[in-house]
Amino acid sequence: MADKIIRALARNAPVKASVISARDMVERARQIHKTLPVATAALGRSLMAASMMGNQLKVEDGSVTLRIKGGGPLGSITVVADSLGNARGYVGNPLVDLPLKGPAKLDVGSAVGRDGSLTVIKDLGMKEPYVGTIPLVSGEIAEDVTSYFAESEQIPTACALGVLVDVDQSVRCAGGYLIQLLPGADDKVISAVEAGIQRVGPVTEAMDKGADPRTLLEQVLSEFELELLSEEPVAYRCYCSRERVSRALISMGRQELESLIQEQGKAELTCQFCDQIYAYSRQDLEQLLASLDTP
Repeated sequence: MADKIIRALARNAPVKASVISARDMVERARQIHKTLPVATAALGRSLMAASMMGNQLKVEDGSVTLRIKGGGPLGSITVVADSLGNARGYVGNPLVDLPLKGPAKLDVGSAVGRDGSLTVIKDLGMKEPYVGTIPLVSGEIAEDVTSYFAESEQIPTACALGVLVDVDQSVRCAGGYLIQLLPGADDKVISAVEAGIQRVGPVTEAMDKGADPRTLLEQVLSEFELELLSEEPVAYRCYCSRERVSRALISMGRQELESLIQEQGKAELTCQFCDQIYAYSRQDLEQLLASLDTP
């Protein structure tokens, strides 16, 4: 099942929805960061949430960043998605290993922790980004995203996110949805959405039985007539480059660069998102230093 996001509107009710399948995206993150299962699930859920939120942006070069700090052994989670829904991210401690909290049920909430916050940063290409921060509800990610939309954007939202890790620790399937009520939604609409969510149950169970994103969306919103707005591929994508890293080194300023050359004579920087290593020799650093004198 190819990674993709589908967005839809209900023709007969004020409801909009996004649904994602992201097995390859989450598996790529696992391979890069060598995460153990509970970290795979936490990072995967965060990537998918950011991906759907980024895909909702109405600006071409916008981005959404999620930062989750719960005080748990996993440490903080940082994920970034572009306006197409391509996402990248990392977790503080990818090697956390906790007991299951039920049959095949990873304890993401305990790994993330509940004593902290979820911060959402939306860069819409304006002078200042929009920043919203809420206290964590459960550390399970989906409930926290639901709370964010209710508190910071006043949009009643149902969020489901799931990552199923196989016996070999690879990602078997991953997916989720955002269902949001628009102004004018009455109790009948709310009840229909809630009934659909209850009927379908966990996302990973439905996907493991073969449901693709469109099928999942149609099952959850079976009481509505849907109009599909878009269907777009998404992937784990990092935008780091040697040019960007060089600009970051130059931005340190003359004094810091000179100290780096004198004390270490080289530099080795690793991208937190994709673990790409950028090595700089003394000569490379001296060239960057010289560029500060170039008009």
